[in-house]
Amino acid sequence: MLINEMIVDENDMGFVPSLGITFQLNDTAKKIIELIKEGKSKDEIVEIISSESGKDWREVYIDVNDFFQKLRVYGLIDESGN
Repeated sequence: MLINEMIVDENDMGFVPSLGITFQLNDTAKKIIELIKEGKSKDEIVEIISSESGKDWREVYIDVNDFFQKLRVYGLIDESGN
């Protein structure tokens, strides 16, 4: 899973060395990446972010699902979310 290679710097830039690509990340994206690296499932990530942010889980689910789709497009996770 290439997401495990991602390095996030102090300017919130995520870099994947093997692909040579860089991403600008917001706080939520950084949190999602951190949780993926910890082995959390998409549902666990939704629950954690919803709890920490106070947002409705349905709204968070849509945002997390969209982010997972972007990670798949870039080949950072596979279809199962790994």
